[in-house]
Amino acid sequence: MSHKPIIHKTPIAATIPAAKASIHTSVFDALPDSAFIRESQLVQSPKRPDHPAPLPFSAPTLWRKVKAGTFPKPIKLSERVTCWKVSEVRAWMIAQAMA
Repeated sequence: MSHKPIIHKTPIAATIPAAKASIHTSVFDALPDSAFIRESQLVQSPKRPDHPAPLPFSAPTLWRKVKAGTFPKPIKLSERVTCWKVSEVRAWMIAQAMA
């Protein structure tokens, strides 16, 4: 008995980034407003192109916005841990959408 190979119309590898994008976005959406989120979870990184983030810009742009006062200031949880309140990030995102 011979087996025919399974031929996919869409390459499986092409569907993985879309699946990861929806998983990462839904994780941010599922976080409570009282949660904290780190820089690596907020912005896109060229080192991790397969990890989409809720903000469509890089870490240097994030810090420029913080310095300019156009993005919420982070909270220092410890000497090496900096994060943002999810509620403040969401409020900023809504304000940007309304502008």
